[in-house]
Amino acid sequence: MGEKSILFWLILELSLLSFLGSRCVLAQNPIFACDVASNPDLGSLGFCNTSLSVASRAEDLVKRLTLQEKVGFLVNKAAAVSRLGIPSYEWWSEALHGVSYVGPGTKFSPLVPGATSFPQVILTAASFNASLFKAIGKVVSNEARAMHNVGLAGLTFWSPNVNIFRDPRWGRGQETPGEDPLLASTYAAGYVRGLQDADDPEKLKVAACCKHYTAYDLDNWKGFQRFTFNAVVTKQDMDDTFQPPFKSCVIDGNVASVMCSYNQVNGVPSCADPGLLSGTIRGDWNLNGYIVSDCDSVDVLYNSQHYTKTPEDAAAITISAGLDLDCGNFLGQHTLAAIQGGKLNESAVDKAITNNFVVLMRLGFFDGDPRKLPYGGLGPKDVCTKENQELAREAARQGIVLLKNNHNALPVHPTSIKSMAVIGPNANVTKTMIGNYEGTPCNYVTPLQGLTAIVNTVYQPGCTNVACAGNSLQLDPAKQAAAQADVTVLVVGADQSIEREGLDRVSLLLPGQQTTLITEVAKASKGPVILVIMSGGPFDISFAKSSDSISSILWVGYPGEAGGAAIADIIFGSYSPSGRLPVTWYPQSFADNVSMADMHMRPNPSTGFPGRTYRFYTGDTVYTFGDGLSYTEHTHHLVQAPKLVSIPLEAGHTCYSEKCKSVDLAGGHCENLAFDIHLRVKNSGSMPGSHTVFLFSSPPSVHNAPRKHLLGFEKVFLGPKGESNVVFKVDVCRDLSLVDELGNRKVALGSHILHVGNLKHSLTLRI
Repeated sequence: MGEKSILFWLILELSLLSFLGSRCVLAQNPIFACDVASNPDLGSLGFCNTSLSVASRAEDLVKRLTLQEKVGFLVNKAAAVSRLGIPSYEWWSEALHGVSYVGPGTKFSPLVPGATSFPQVILTAASFNASLFKAIGKVVSNEARAMHNVGLAGLTFWSPNVNIFRDPRWGRGQETPGEDPLLASTYAAGYVRGLQDADDPEKLKVAACCKHYTAYDLDNWKGFQRFTFNAVVTKQDMDDTFQPPFKSCVIDGNVASVMCSYNQVNGVPSCADPGLLSGTIRGDWNLNGYIVSDCDSVDVLYNSQHYTKTPEDAAAITISAGLDLDCGNFLGQHTLAAIQGGKLNESAVDKAITNNFVVLMRLGFFDGDPRKLPYGGLGPKDVCTKENQELAREAARQGIVLLKNNHNALPVHPTSIKSMAVIGPNANVTKTMIGNYEGTPCNYVTPLQGLTAIVNTVYQPGCTNVACAGNSLQLDPAKQAAAQADVTVLVVGADQSIEREGLDRVSLLLPGQQTTLITEVAKASKGPVILVIMSGGPFDISFAKSSDSISSILWVGYPGEAGGAAIADIIFGSYSPSGRLPVTWYPQSFADNVSMADMHMRPNPSTGFPGRTYRFYTGDTVYTFGDGLSYTEHTHHLVQAPKLVSIPLEAGHTCYSEKCKSVDLAGGHCENLAFDIHLRVKNSGSMPGSHTVFLFSSPPSVHNAPRKHLLGFEKVFLGPKGESNVVFKVDVCRDLSLVDELGNRKVALGSHILHVGNLKHSLTLRI
C-alpha cells in the first residue's frame, strides 16, 4: 500500500473514531432521541410514539419536563434530558448558499471536507429563475442531510436572508435577493421549499428560517449600529416593501422558522413586539414552526438598548411577545427568575418549547437513528457530487450580468487571439468568490484559472488587494501586460473587507485606486478591455460606462466555487449572458446626499429626498433594476390582453355615487378577477440562450403608488430564431393592488400601464 493510500485510510479511521466518539453509545443515554430499537423502554413514552400526531407527542413531552428542563429548551444549545433519553441539540446551523461552517451546529472533517458552494444569493437572484432557486435549495438540503447522518450537521438551518436590499451601501445586501419585493418573495418561497423538500407537509427534510424580521438593512454606518438602530417605518412602506418576503416565506414557502432582528421598529425591539410576532407571523400568517431571535438579540435589547429595567423583564416580554427560541444564553439565565417573580407564566414557556418540539418532531429528531429514516441513505457520497458542482457553475452562468458590450467585443473567440492579459486584485481570488456565510467549498476555479484553461494568459494583480491603497498599486506591470495582449480582462470590485455583516459602505465608488488602475490599463491596452466587477453591492462606474476605452462590462456578484469557470463560459461565448440586475446602481451623489438611516422608500419633493429602489427612486441611475444585455436580440409580441376589467361592487356602494380613486379589497370584490396575458417571445439572433421576460405595471398616481413595479417574470430558453409563448396570470387584487397610506390594500381605479420590454399596454380598471 502506497504512502498516499496509507494516509487516506489513517485519516478515514481517525475521522470515524472521532465521529463515533462524539456519539458515544451509553445504555442509559441513547445516541438518538426515541431510539426504541436500542432502548425498547422508550417505546412507552408518548412523545416517542410515531403513530400519534406531532402536536400530541409534543404535548406529552412538555408534561414530562420540570420547569428547569423546560428553560433548557429555550436556547440554541438545548440541554440534554438523560432521564428521557433526549440528547442535547444545537439549533444553530447556516445554509445561505451551501452548507456553512458558520454556527456551531455544523462542521467539516476529513469524512466530509467540503460542500457545494453556490453563488452568493444576490447573483443567484440575478438569474430571475424561480426553478433554479428551488433546485439549489434541494441540493443544499441533500448535502445537509448527508452531513447530519454522519454527525457533522444539525437539522435546523437559519437561512435564507430575505431582507430587502433597500440601500446600496448595506454590507449584507450580498446575502439578499435584491431590492424588489416580488423577486425577494419568489426567491424566499422557492429556496425554502427546496430546503424543506418534504412530500408530506407535516414532515421536513431540514428546517429553513427566514430572516431578519423586520425592516433590518443597516449594520454599521456613520455611527448607526444595528444593535441600537430604531427603524422608523411608515405603515405603507412596511406592508408593501419590508413585509412581503416574510409573508411569502410563511404562506407560500411554509417555512419552519422566522428570525427576529436586533433593531427596533418604531421604538419597539422586533423580538419583543407582540404585534409583529404573535400578531402577524403566527396569527395573520399562521406560522407552522418556531420564532428565533437573532443571536443575543434578547441580551441586546436589555444591555444595549436598555429597553427593560431588569433582565427578567426582558425574558418575560420576549417570550410573551411570541419568541420561542433564544440564539444565546439570556433566556436560559433569566426565564426561571421571571416566572418566580410573577412576570411570566410557565404556560408561556410551555407554548414556546412546544413550537420548538413540533419542528424537531417533523424533522424526525424524535424518531431514532436518522440513518433508518427517510433521507437516511444520504451520506458523504452525496456531497460535492459532479452534478451538484455543475449546478453551482450553471447558477453563476445564469446570474452574470452583461452591462455593456460596445462593438460586440464579447464574446471573445479563443481562436482569434494569441494572448489575454488578466489583471486586477480579484483576478485570481478564491475565498472572495464565495462571499460570507460560506462553507468550505468542494474546490475553486478562479477567474484566472477559468480563462487560462481556454487561452494563453498573462497575469498581473494591479493591486495587492481590493483596498488598492496608494502603496499597493502596481500600475506599470499591469499596463505593460495590457499593451502586449490581444484582449485585456480587468477583474476588480470588492470583498468582505469592503462590505460584510457589521460593515456598511460610505461610498459607492470603487475602493482605493481601482478607478486609476482601470483607466490607465484601458488606455494602455492594445485590444478590447473587458471590465469584470466582482461584488455584492453596486458601484458608481459611470466612468467605465461612458469610456470608449472599455468595451464591455460584466457584473459577476460573488460567483461561488465555480465562479472562474462560469466567467470564462460567458467571456468565450459558451453561454450567452442572461442575468439581470436585481438592484439599482446609483451614482455617488446618492451616497453623498441620502442618509442610510432614513427608512423612507417614497420620494419627498419638499426635502429633496429622491426615494429608493426602481419602484420609487426619481434621480439619475448608473444602471437600473432589470438591466442586462445578451449576445443575441429578443423581441416581444403581445398576443392577448384585456383592455378593460370591471370590479363588481355591491348595490349602493359609495363608489357608485362618489368618484373613488381606489376600492378596498375587503368585501369579496376579488372573486373571478384574474386574467391572462399572452406573449410571444422570439430570439431574432443566431445564438441560443436564456431570456428573462419581465411584466411590469405602472399604476395610476394614487396613494403614493410606485412608479412601476414587477408583477411577474419568466425565464425561457430559445434556440437561434426560436420562439416561445409566455403566459402571465394576473390576479387583479393580488397583482394590481396598492398599499395606501394607512397600510390597507386597495385596487387603484383607472389606467394601469403594463410593460414587457419595449411593449406597453393600457388596462383600465373600473367599477
